[in-house]
Amino acid sequence: MRAATYAEFGGPIEVGDVREPTVTDGSVIVRVEATGICRSDWHGWQGHDPDITALPHVPGHEFAGEVVAVGNGVSRIPLGMSVIVPFICSCGTCTNCLSGHANVCTEQYQPGFHGWGSFAEKVLIPNADFNVVEMPPSIDYPTAAILGCRVATAYRAVVHQGRVEPDEWLVVHGAGGVGLSAVMIGVAHGSRVVVSDPDPGARDFASSLGASHALDPHGATDLAERIVELTGGGAHVSIDAVGAPGVTATSLRSLRPRGRHVQVGLVTGNTEIPLSLFHSREISLLGSHGMPATDYRAMVHQIVAGAFDPSVLITQHLSLADGVSRLIERNPPPGMAVITEI
Repeated sequence: MRAATYAEFGGPIEVGDVREPTVTDGSVIVRVEATGICRSDWHGWQGHDPDITALPHVPGHEFAGEVVAVGNGVSRIPLGMSVIVPFICSCGTCTNCLSGHANVCTEQYQPGFHGWGSFAEKVLIPNADFNVVEMPPSIDYPTAAILGCRVATAYRAVVHQGRVEPDEWLVVHGAGGVGLSAVMIGVAHGSRVVVSDPDPGARDFASSLGASHALDPHGATDLAERIVELTGGGAHVSIDAVGAPGVTATSLRSLRPRGRHVQVGLVTGNTEIPLSLFHSREISLLGSHGMPATDYRAMVHQIVAGAFDPSVLITQHLSLADGVSRLIERNPPPGMAVITEI
């Protein structure tokens, strides 16, 4: 099958023929119809993700497609079903999975990290009955693909972990794919949104999605102080969708008493945390990692009902070769790129 591979971290990514996956008991094989290009794929290619242990490797973890092979024991997923694949595939039997927290399953498998991913014609998905989500006919493949990671990640961060309420102030640090999704979802849930990003184009994009204020974090005014001023006392919820040094501390300082910080961005080094704020303001720091397949129903229902439209986040439809070029860009343009020609 056709796929993009790299044989060394940070090395060339080449498009060519590789072996096809073989269906196993409990698994399905999905023919990829669309796959997003997420910043996590860049981190993987750079060698920042310890889950990638074998080379050559096929990146890609955010995708949708059609089931073309079904293994023994699969009862819920028929041949030919159009599916969304949450990037965290779980065992379905451990305590975390059975208690509704499959996104932190200790035996999880992530296509594109633990194994070959979706920059390929076909992908093997284990424990398919537990991990695969049926795709509604009203959602197209490119939109369904970005639900596999960035949109779902933002949904969990805003709705489940941040627990944002109508009229609360939500601050989103970073207007990449996750950040823009968080802006859209926050607006859909009635919050007042402030976004921070150094890229003027990203700030404009966030404003078009309904952000009340779009700030340059490198402006003359201290960002946390500016947020506290704009929000009349600080944010109720603040999301770090960047992971860069200093962002977490700024986010925490921008919260009002009893505010919630949600960490989504991947932090590759150490970061300073102003612990005194936890005592004096009773603020909370929460992690957020993907979203369990079992929680997709509510998000998909809202999309189908028109509460928000992730398709407007997609700004480019690319071939696999052009997608590889987009993956290795240091500063890609605002919006999401999706590979639709493999």
